[in-house]
Amino acid sequence: MSTLVFIEDPADELSQQAFAFGRSLGPDVTAVAIEEAGGYAPAAWAQTLAELAGQRSVTAVVGPGSDHGNEVLAHVAAKLDLPMAANCVSVTPGEPATVIRQRWGGSLLEEARVRGRPLLLTAAPHAVAAEPVSDIELVDVSASASELDQVVRVVERVAASTGGVSLTDADVVVSGGRGVGSAEGFSIIEELAALLGGAVGCSRAVTSAGWRPHTDQVGQTGTKVSPEIYIACGISGATQHMAGCKGAKRLLAINPDGEASIFASADYAVIGDLHEVVPAISAEIRKARGSSG
Repeated sequence: MSTLVFIEDPADELSQQAFAFGRSLGPDVTAVAIEEAGGYAPAAWAQTLAELAGQRSVTAVVGPGSDHGNEVLAHVAAKLDLPMAANCVSVTPGEPATVIRQRWGGSLLEEARVRGRPLLLTAAPHAVAAEPVSDIELVDVSASASELDQVVRVVERVAASTGGVSLTDADVVVSGGRGVGSAEGFSIIEELAALLGGAVGCSRAVTSAGWRPHTDQVGQTGTKVSPEIYIACGISGATQHMAGCKGAKRLLAINPDGEASIFASADYAVIGDLHEVVPAISAEIRKARGSSG
């Protein structure tokens, strides 16, 4: 297969995973990133990719399983009047091609037949190991992108004031759920995250309650993270939340309910009150560092 891989950012892990996914389809792979002075415009970028796919007669176009990747590939599908399969974990070429893709936040795997050339796919986050993007080709937005294609675009970016490491970059994420009890209750979560050099996350219930900003939310409708360890405090384990932290190498769950669904996914489990357990962990870390110093 000849594959065109849309790269949102060559340094981004999801783009690197998309590149690795594209390479798994065959050796003939071209990675492209789109340059546009006016900023991100999904329909205009899709017009560019659709034209490149036609000019080069590729058999597949692959994008990252990010918000932008799924949005751009969906626009490509609309422009080419073809189906698009999102969040794929594997592809078996053929007529039709067979794809295995994640549904319901990763809790279900679906086998589907996809007809059309080129195949339009996005790689499910963390389904394959990231691979550095090589020989990336920078292309300008197509001159044939219409005025309508340019209507929706990013006109301003406002950086989140995290004051430290970001959720996407952190090796350690300490998240709190409804069980934390209040905005003030997050002080012990922040303390543990700071001791571990990590970031603070939270569940959707927490942002809905107004205890933390949406930028802290981990989940299907929040940020998808892949730290070395994810510490979930007072989080029950709803499907949409687990979709955001499934990329973690290890999961430590702290919850007083021994029947909480999150324990089914946990590598380490502590059944207890987080208001006692989390400060105790922080105290032991400080003690260990004091004795080693």
